[in-house]
Amino acid sequence: MNSLPAQDRPQPKSLTDLFVSFTLLALQGFGGVLAVVQRELVEKKRWMTREEFIEDWAVAQIMPGPNVVNLSLMVGGRYFGLKGAMAALAGMLTVPLLLVLLLALVHAQFADHPGVAGALRGMAAVAAGLIAATGLRLYGALQNNVLGARLCVALGLLTFAAIALLRLPLAYVLLGLGGLACVLVFRRLKP
Repeated sequence: MNSLPAQDRPQPKSLTDLFVSFTLLALQGFGGVLAVVQRELVEKKRWMTREEFIEDWAVAQIMPGPNVVNLSLMVGGRYFGLKGAMAALAGMLTVPLLLVLLLALVHAQFADHPGVAGALRGMAAVAAGLIAATGLRLYGALQNNVLGARLCVALGLLTFAAIALLRLPLAYVLLGLGGLACVLVFRRLKP
């Protein structure tokens, strides 16, 4: 657990450091970067605490666009303002965009090959495992949440059931359960 005050924690040294860090993060995250981003930003670089990561990740998820891109904008903006947000965004997108374009050209040539389809199914299973492992690793931070770990887990399970099992639209689940969570937090924080 990272308990250093914000001003005493390590920070990105420059805009170049932000760009390179987010480029390396993006290049590690085939199929989802949640686990990689959490490990790098919280455990290795220590630019964020687990609690800050969870809070920022929650905001990144409800904003339009890819979650990790939203998070990169928030982290870059936190340290260097608009220039930092743009440097982190450029790091997240530039090299991966070039790689995706190259892979699209290769995939177009070999899409009908059964080995390609099998490899893609295998990568999807690994990505799901990475997301589950990260969720379990971040569970400890819920102990400090104003709602408490039990209620957070209950809301998480309800969200999973609503989206994965009942196949409700994400917007409705966010408005319903997200709104409920906001009301509960407001009531608990109200003096």
